[in-house]
Amino acid sequence: MSHAPALLADVEFHSPSTNDFWLPLFEVGGYAFTRQMLVALLVTAGLCAWMLWAAKRAAVVPSKGMFVTEGIYDFVRNGIARDLIGGEKFKPFVPLLFSLFVFILVNNLMGVIPPVQMPTMASIAFPIVLTLIVYVVYNVVGIRKHGLVGYLKTFVPAGLPKPIVPMVFLLEFVSKTITQPLTLALRLFGNMLAGHMALVLFIMGGWFLVNSGPLLAIAGAGSWIMGLLMTVFEILIQGLQAYVFTLLSASYIGSSLSEDH
Repeated sequence: MSHAPALLADVEFHSPSTNDFWLPLFEVGGYAFTRQMLVALLVTAGLCAWMLWAAKRAAVVPSKGMFVTEGIYDFVRNGIARDLIGGEKFKPFVPLLFSLFVFILVNNLMGVIPPVQMPTMASIAFPIVLTLIVYVVYNVVGIRKHGLVGYLKTFVPAGLPKPIVPMVFLLEFVSKTITQPLTLALRLFGNMLAGHMALVLFIMGGWFLVNSGPLLAIAGAGSWIMGLLMTVFEILIQGLQAYVFTLLSASYIGSSLSEDH
């Protein structure tokens, strides 16, 4: 794992902590360039190269690579954007949602791919930036669609008794401006951080037990088996979190564009 050498160098076993995710490669003017930043840059470059390759290889009969690319695109376009935003309104948002999905998915998978083994989204800065993009988009399109006053009116369902309108408006306003973006970022960050820490704990703990004596070596082998099972489970979670983030983003955009609350 990313911090394995530090753990193995200790005589006593120390469980992984959030401090182990601070991995600066170098600093310039007080600003650090971290390992997570490098991984994100490499993923971005790889995805750009993939899209350029896919655009050049477009054909009536797609190759295996193009089949996979088109399958992912169709999944986001028809399974997320069209279903959640609806009608013809979904088309302008497909590039954004597709980019979010593949970027988050590949960065998540970096947590289990040697020798990287560092999920970028386990650093809170990356989920926050992605969430800010979604936050700006769904509020801006809502205001452009309804006007500022009309957009604020969509926070309150029609037909409510007047005495409870202010309370409902306040709850919806807090939800739109605070709760939705906060949970969107923290859900992705929390799952990636917790999953990676669990993998490190099983694998490094197993190594410590194996080197602590023949009897403890049995427990260490069991810890490694659990680490392997957790890796498979973590891959499923990584894909699911990319899907959930994209799904909720489309849902928020669709809600801002809808005529009713």
